[in-house]
Amino acid sequence: MICPAIRSATDRAIFLCAFILGAAAGPAACANDAHIDADWVITRHIEARGGETALRNIRTVVFSKGLYQEGDFSTDGKASMMLMRPYYKLVGLVDPQDEPDFMEGYDGAAWEWYKDPGLVVRTVGAASAASRHHAEVDGPFLDYAAKGHKVELIGEAMIAGKPAYQIRLTMMDGFVTDSFFDQQTFLTAAERQAAPVHAFGAAVASENRVSDYREIAGVKFPHRFVETNIATGEVMNSMQWGSIDVNVDIPVEWFSPPQYKRNRIQAFMEQLYFQRGDAQAVLWTYQRFRLAYPEEDTRVASEVIGYQLLKMNDLETAIALLERNAADNPDAADSAFGLGRAFATAERTEDARKEFERALRLESGHIRAARALAELGE
Repeated sequence: MICPAIRSATDRAIFLCAFILGAAAGPAACANDAHIDADWVITRHIEARGGETALRNIRTVVFSKGLYQEGDFSTDGKASMMLMRPYYKLVGLVDPQDEPDFMEGYDGAAWEWYKDPGLVVRTVGAASAASRHHAEVDGPFLDYAAKGHKVELIGEAMIAGKPAYQIRLTMMDGFVTDSFFDQQTFLTAAERQAAPVHAFGAAVASENRVSDYREIAGVKFPHRFVETNIATGEVMNSMQWGSIDVNVDIPVEWFSPPQYKRNRIQAFMEQLYFQRGDAQAVLWTYQRFRLAYPEEDTRVASEVIGYQLLKMNDLETAIALLERNAADNPDAADSAFGLGRAFATAERTEDARKEFERALRLESGHIRAARALAELGE
């Protein structure tokens, strides 16, 4: 079953790159402290990056040869991302001849593509926010007010033993990020925010440290990022970009989901997803499809869509679909686990516990069910 995370490997790579355009070397601060405010710091920051003209002259940015590491997982130097004005973003493709297993992007609306089982979902909520927050070539600070953002100078902090100005950016949707600009160079020394690591987890406060700056087309780009859990000090992940190129000609079509011919099950999944928010419509489609095509196995497809509905915070529809799916597949441990996860997300703890225990009775080595049961506690 597909179990992507809000900050999956790809999602986290985006987060690590979110402020790539928000860092560059520049002159030391020289203004009287009484005159230092958020706009003064941001102005120095933009000048240090290369200035407004250099930033506005960048049409596209292509990040490639990225080595992303998280625990034992590694992209083996194949991570990639593209940005194009006015707000386009694509993660997971540099050459159209490639066929990545997963892609996500923003073409005015956020989307995700899964090669297996063959599904495009237009996301909302936290998944959409993770994709759209940094889909601009020039980053969030240039023209921040016109973009609907607010900034505030919080004060000063020590980052890697050096003093930095702490600027709080509140985006137009309420998402908050703290950026730390080195007081001597005005480059971004670190960025802090709180966001779920997984689709249904609690928000985790983390800090990114930035290094390996290189000038490209008059603008400095950091190439290395290390994210740590602020509470524990544990390194969560790291990203090293091998190459960053600007003003590459990119067809706008690349930023939209791939076009492909749906088979019967893929069309069924899309139909269920399109009707999210209407549990009765989803159940109607589910029942009619199974009646019309009894030879088709709908179990995995229903679990995939149930998970996507949970990501979109459509708990009622997700539970209704996964309950029906579990009833139709009483011997499938994954179906019990999927329903238990939906109950847990809805804070129906005892119902979740029963389903996780049932999954373990059906499959004693079901790792995800065992882990989920342990997280529920006594």
